[in-house]
Amino acid sequence: MDKLNDLLQELGVSKVKLSKYLGVSRQMVYNYLVLDSLDKWPKEKKILLLQLLDLKDGSREELESIKVDTEYLMNVEKRLNIGVRSGADIDNFLDLKGLDKESRILLNDIAFILKEKLEDNSNGGASAVRYLYYSLQSMDNVPEIKYFLGYMAKTNGFINSEEFAFNEDKQFIFESILYSALNLYNNGGASKSKVMENRKHFVEEIEAKKEEKLSRTQQLNTVRIQALKELGYTEINRDNASEVFEKIAEIQSRKA
Repeated sequence: MDKLNDLLQELGVSKVKLSKYLGVSRQMVYNYLVLDSLDKWPKEKKILLLQLLDLKDGSREELESIKVDTEYLMNVEKRLNIGVRSGADIDNFLDLKGLDKESRILLNDIAFILKEKLEDNSNGGASAVRYLYYSLQSMDNVPEIKYFLGYMAKTNGFINSEEFAFNEDKQFIFESILYSALNLYNNGGASKSKVMENRKHFVEEIEAKKEEKLSRTQQLNTVRIQALKELGYTEINRDNASEVFEKIAEIQSRKA
């Protein structure tokens, strides 16, 4: 099975694509690949894999005899793409107009992984997906989120370490600081007692932001009530929304 894993890696067949080709979850693919023999795979999944790699029995000798050249690689890619309905599932519930083929495939892969994480919540997958959702919502206002995602992509070997897709100077500094911090964390250089004070400041800052946000919400609610009162309405609806929002802006400008 080590030879099979090496071959799949050499061909660039990701676990995500293989799972969609076989019609199973990505975790199930991992489970299959740690088995010591293809004969222990479900029969229909074994047949699909043999067809993909153009094998007769998948023996070690047959795997070792494969020559990965351009022709073989292209043939495997062709069979893989035929077996995977790239983007078809997500097309059913999302409007993908304006996205190129590569973006559509990427979005489909992301949706596939997210669904898998939500289905298997044994390691807090649902919470991680929820945090990811919040991160995506905050990404435009907090550029460090992008820098962090870039750092993780680099450390896991998905992109070149010298790739800087965002602000190069800031991303460079952020990655260097994060590398030092994670080294400290992973090598036991930081105990809970040592970071307690930093944690305290962290919590205080978060609570202050929450209070500020609550205060702004309360102020906006007060202005909204005042605007409705001045216009003689009891609620905002489709017919009066534009008028009410204009009145809210007017009231805010008076106070300013």
